[in-house]
Amino acid sequence: MQLKKTEVKTCAMLLEEFQYRPQPVHPEKLIFKGVGDRDVYNISAPFEEDGEQVIAGRVEPRDSERSEVYFFVNRHGEWVPREGAPIFQLQDPFFTKIGGELIFGGVQTFPHPVVEGALGWRTVFYRGKTIRELREFAKGPDGMKDLRLIELQDGSIGVITRPQGARGGRGKIGFTRISSLDDFTIDVIHEAPLLEGQFAEEEWGGANEPHLLENGLVGILGHIACFDEEGNRHYYPMVFALDPETGEYSDIELIAARSHFLAGAAKRPDLEDVVFSGGLIRKGDGTADLYAGISDAEAQKITIPDPFIKYETIK
Repeated sequence: MQLKKTEVKTCAMLLEEFQYRPQPVHPEKLIFKGVGDRDVYNISAPFEEDGEQVIAGRVEPRDSERSEVYFFVNRHGEWVPREGAPIFQLQDPFFTKIGGELIFGGVQTFPHPVVEGALGWRTVFYRGKTIRELREFAKGPDGMKDLRLIELQDGSIGVITRPQGARGGRGKIGFTRISSLDDFTIDVIHEAPLLEGQFAEEEWGGANEPHLLENGLVGILGHIACFDEEGNRHYYPMVFALDPETGEYSDIELIAARSHFLAGAAKRPDLEDVVFSGGLIRKGDGTADLYAGISDAEAQKITIPDPFIKYETIK
């Protein structure tokens, strides 16, 4: 199998292909307590600190996007805020490990500098040996979400971008490499080459969680999205693989859809068909657990065939 892009595939085409592949099983709602009546969604995958599993989650009222990110731990089957952990004024948290440090980030909103009453946004990054030691070290460009970092096999760092507007339309994915976190600058982000041919003109997508595969390729968990004729949003979790040495990348493949998850609430009617990839735990038995935000109102996990195994067979 080669990492070779074939054609631009719309959400509808990807859905058609996906129905003929093995389907997700065992959907489960994650129960969060300790944040009042606020929703918790767009979670990270669990990661370990001090011998226990921690999930970062977006916490906000149903009728607002005034969001905070909490760190949760599991207590008797329910996820509760971790005692003593910081709370960040962010949306859509994510994490990775680089040079033995925890790299944490999320989307920061602020009053739009031009459009009255609207919000602007940027991705903000923190680093530290532990959650409590996290300190801000970088900001992405205004207007860019889904900006991610990953430590590569040779110790360099992959930078995954998502410009919009004149260069990126509704949102395209870019990739570049840097030698160290000291080189992570706005200019580097702006200049990252785009992965062309991933999204149809009126559709968009982004990376949520990159995984370093055994052979040095990068498996990317992300999302692809579109509007329907009524203006409703449709978000699907997807994956593809990227060769950081050559810049080659594979076709996008869907790994789940909203119908595979349990029924539940939605933040608004136009967000009912939204699955926002949070993270993937590869279990070593040919399956993986996908953690996701559902309909901008809750969080669930579901078991899928490990989507990255086939890419690890590439020499």
